[in-house]
Amino acid sequence: MSKQTAKEPIPKFKTEAQERAYWETNDSTVHVDWSKAQKVKLPNLRPTTKTISLRLPQHLLDSIKVAANARDVPYQSLIKVWLQEKLHSH
Repeated sequence: MSKQTAKEPIPKFKTEAQERAYWETNDSTVHVDWSKAQKVKLPNLRPTTKTISLRLPQHLLDSIKVAANARDVPYQSLIKVWLQEKLHSH
């Protein structure tokens, strides 16, 4: 049996800047036993989005809106789904 080494306590920081500076130059393995880590599920976490401007011919936008209405989804959501599907098919 191998002997477990005691982990060092995480220092207390006065500011977030001090903590950031510490973690930029120090390894967490002296403080945390990552072999005991467990996976975490974050069901409400959403990816960061970026607003863009996209110019489409009016007839194309109208067709997309009709298709979205038939599926009872917002047209912008449908565009995102279609883009994602097309990206994965290539």
